[in-house]
Amino acid sequence: MKFLEQAPRFLFFTGKGGVGKTSIACATSIRLAEAGRRVLLVSTDPASNVGQVFGITIGNRITPIPAVQRLAALEIDPQAAAQVYRDRIIGPVRAALPDAVVKSIEEQLSGACTTEIAAFDEFTALLTDSPLTLEYDHIVFDTAPTGHTIRLLQLPGAWSGFLEQGKGDASCLGPLAGLEKQREQYRAAVDALADGSRTRLVLVARAQQATLREVARTHEELSAIGLRQQYLIINGILPHSETLDDPLAAAIHAREQAALSAIPEALQGLPVDRIELMPFNLVGLEALRWLLSDIRPGGEADAAAPVELDEPGLSDLVDGIAADGHGLVMLMGKGGVGKTTLAAAIAVELAHRGLPVHLSTSDPAAHLNETLSGTLDKLTVSRIDPQAETENYRRQVLETRGAQLDAEGRALLEEDLRSPCTEEIAVFQAFARVIREADRQFVVMDTAPTGHTLLLLDATGAYHREVSRQAGGKEMNVATPMMQLQDARQTRVLVVTLAETTPVLEAAALQGDLRRAGIEPWAWIINSSVAAANARSPLLRRRAANELGEIATVAELHAQRYAVVPLHRDEPVGVAQLRALASGNIQSHKQEEYS
Repeated sequence: MKFLEQAPRFLFFTGKGGVGKTSIACATSIRLAEAGRRVLLVSTDPASNVGQVFGITIGNRITPIPAVQRLAALEIDPQAAAQVYRDRIIGPVRAALPDAVVKSIEEQLSGACTTEIAAFDEFTALLTDSPLTLEYDHIVFDTAPTGHTIRLLQLPGAWSGFLEQGKGDASCLGPLAGLEKQREQYRAAVDALADGSRTRLVLVARAQQATLREVARTHEELSAIGLRQQYLIINGILPHSETLDDPLAAAIHAREQAALSAIPEALQGLPVDRIELMPFNLVGLEALRWLLSDIRPGGEADAAAPVELDEPGLSDLVDGIAADGHGLVMLMGKGGVGKTTLAAAIAVELAHRGLPVHLSTSDPAAHLNETLSGTLDKLTVSRIDPQAETENYRRQVLETRGAQLDAEGRALLEEDLRSPCTEEIAVFQAFARVIREADRQFVVMDTAPTGHTLLLLDATGAYHREVSRQAGGKEMNVATPMMQLQDARQTRVLVVTLAETTPVLEAAALQGDLRRAGIEPWAWIINSSVAAANARSPLLRRRAANELGEIATVAELHAQRYAVVPLHRDEPVGVAQLRALASGNIQSHKQEEYS
């Protein structure tokens, strides 16, 4: 494995949920410890299952792993860290401010930026020569801070003074009021991250075009701020040997090889390791030892019997949506779960039933025209360009609020406007224009703002202030769209996930955010399910059996209603294929082929 050659002291694994970061970080830690090195494994993943992987309880303390000499682990709970962080900032002013103001500040401090900075606040000591870490040769981190967080910590100046003088009230400035406590330690931590002799960043991806494009953006963002010592792992590649007697496995293998042959140019110069898909859950020492080995276990996959799955399909959800005659349908979920295809399938089926539909997306990687590959009566398609909308929003804010600031204040405002929240706010304002059409037709929206962003816009009139600020401070008679989003008679929110542990946990967290904003998801969609696809490949049959627990978790704990969509043999491209997907006929065709 290239990423393990001459491994430096710090190893960071980063990538989207569900790509295998935790398993690879655990396997790496075992490999280094069994080679005689003293290793500390640290997780800052909100969905961390490091303790489950090793079969022990770890938590927020350094805990030796009994079965592996020289290995210890620590799970930093980002939510708990964020709560401590919020209390430290809000506690001194809570009694002095009106409840509405305190509530607004708490919401500002509830987003992903705050959680990430709070987690960084927790583990900066691990990146410096503190007594906590001096005894370890390697510290392995499961999940790395984003480029945005690192840029915030690199910025000079006193953030708290900037805020106290009333110069900044944008969504992501609030967390930085608490960063003065350990400024020197933060600087040392950032220096350690940028030092290639001490730190190696390992980007983890799957052999999928969308995932590879996403990891290419991460690579470029981190390189731009000096973190250039990067390696790439492409995980979970289906072996060719599984394709011999299974058309589904053959199609998956072909898609993966096509994605690998078209790897983004930005990634082509990186050292790359490829890891095959395993037939079993990566829990326990033996499974983790196999992961980074060139030898593969035999026999276990053959023990899996064909999975019989009788779950509701996408057609059941479409029937319920169509009964309303019009309304807003929003598909939400993490990247790589298939929102664009599902949105297109729902829109096509509604239009085929003679209902007028406007299908819109803000996904920068979405290619709706290619997915549709044709036209359909009653269906119109649009795309909101996130980059253009965000640039317009930034320019308008800088021309209004930025005009009142000195050079330091303007630099801080410009950095805040690079945060993920800014793009969501800008895109949401474009969404708001489309939403108005839902009282006379269906509007199906691929990719939507999170509950945190919606609350930021709505709390204490924030939406009105944002629109007014863009207009240069002029009063505007604008109604917030939140009431429409909160009205279950007008809006159907569909949460999209995969039948895997981390994507389900992330989808549950998204649902929690939406509920805080007063929005109750109408249904969940479990996409690309191997268990629903009647696979013949022994390895895929084992994977299908592993999915059953996650499907049960969604059905029993999270969803009011749900649908399971099978993994497709062919990409659902074109109106006919999308209709088959929405109606469930793709699964029927597959069953006929395998019988």
